[in-house]
Amino acid sequence: MAAFTCSSRPPVSLRSEMRIGSTPTGSFSTRQMFSVLPESGGLRTRLSLSSVSKISRVSRLQRRGGGGVICEAQETATGIPVVNDSTWESLVLKADEPVFVDFWAPWCGPCKMIDPIVNELAGQYAGKMKFYKLNTDESPSTPSQYGVRSIPTIMIFVKGEKKDTIIGAVSKTTLATSIDKFL
Repeated sequence: MAAFTCSSRPPVSLRSEMRIGSTPTGSFSTRQMFSVLPESGGLRTRLSLSSVSKISRVSRLQRRGGGGVICEAQETATGIPVVNDSTWESLVLKADEPVFVDFWAPWCGPCKMIDPIVNELAGQYAGKMKFYKLNTDESPSTPSQYGVRSIPTIMIFVKGEKKDTIIGAVSKTTLATSIDKFL
């Protein structure tokens, strides 16, 4: 799973502005700024600003120097095994003990927020419940089969049957209470 470390440093700049319309009182423009750092291994972030502004304001924006938010991808270790569309049946539906599945995606901020909580719970309930993570971008069939429309979504399965669903970034207490109902 990738995590992102962000800092505000001046970017190695790539700016562009495209006029998409103009009136006597102002212009419509889309401004994009790309940030690339040599140590980021080529990771490029894009910031877009669409605005309706007067021509003088647009030119001030063009002259204004500035930094940007730079994000660098990093690998993080998680002890929770991954399940996907092809391993779903054998790992989740045919499991002998209750199964906790975290539906997530690498771009999802709330998923990153609850990740440490899920990792902590996996350690706390080791031997009592199996924990898996399913990346919804890499395995879209299973989430659609179970009606997952937003992430993070946590589902608890007992003997192959879905017993509980928790949607959103919730507290450790909320997740623990849901787990305890099925142990």
